[in-house]
Amino acid sequence: MLNSRNDGPGWRQVLGHALFTLLAALAWANTSLPLPLRLLALVLYGAGLAFSFCAMHECGHRTAFASRRPNDWIAWWAGVLSFYNADFYRRFHQWHHRYTHQPGLDPELEQAPPASLAAYLLELTGLLWWLAKFRGHWSGLWGNFSGCPYISAELAPQISRSLRLQFLVYGLVLLLSFWGGNGFIFWYWLLPLALGQPILRFVLLAEHGGCSFDADGLRNTRTTLTLAPLRLLMWNMPFHGEHHLYPSIPFHALGRAHGWLGPHLEQLGKGYLRVNAAFLRQPSLGAMPGQG
Repeated sequence: MLNSRNDGPGWRQVLGHALFTLLAALAWANTSLPLPLRLLALVLYGAGLAFSFCAMHECGHRTAFASRRPNDWIAWWAGVLSFYNADFYRRFHQWHHRYTHQPGLDPELEQAPPASLAAYLLELTGLLWWLAKFRGHWSGLWGNFSGCPYISAELAPQISRSLRLQFLVYGLVLLLSFWGGNGFIFWYWLLPLALGQPILRFVLLAEHGGCSFDADGLRNTRTTLTLAPLRLLMWNMPFHGEHHLYPSIPFHALGRAHGWLGPHLEQLGKGYLRVNAAFLRQPSLGAMPGQG
């Protein structure tokens, strides 16, 4: 059955993602390598950090592993790496699935979509994402979740504690970075994550951008056919239409689900370059939502 869950695929995926990120980090740290190779490694390392979002997303659904504990543990630490908070994101994302791409209901549409080429390029930089995350995290640290109907009063203290613990981790890394005088937090987290964010923005825009604003899951979400390495790094999130239609299907079974559901999807992109190029050919870019 496609819905069956076991730990093997999840742990293999976690180890593969971690190994990719670690090897890229080691290459970036290797000053004996030619500078162009180090810069390429830096971008790949940043992608590994930024695409930890995909690990958080899958584990946030609690479908990557058979039991709740490894799902929640991996989701939380993946959120730390990618500057998300997994406990907040889980509730945010539940509403996104409930009201997918429906204006006024889907929280992913709270940020105004880019309506011009300049706005599209600004979206790709990740700057708006950083600003939104800093504002949201700061408010959440103090228990202020106004404007977040998906965060109930009973859940607010729990999510605030999670955010405080997350920022305690950041504070400890910052302290050790200053203590060592090596700028570790900048060179090995902030800089690579900032470089990885535009790549993540580029692929996330394809998930619902330009799709229908109605409640039909065959129309309001796009599956994008792409290369296997990117599918692996994204935890099979390119099969996004299948995921939205049946979110209980684990990431490793989405490829098989595509065999059944793909012919019925109205939105089927052939590569992220083509999908984004199609956005730029639109008279207005206003149908393109920001993400997460």
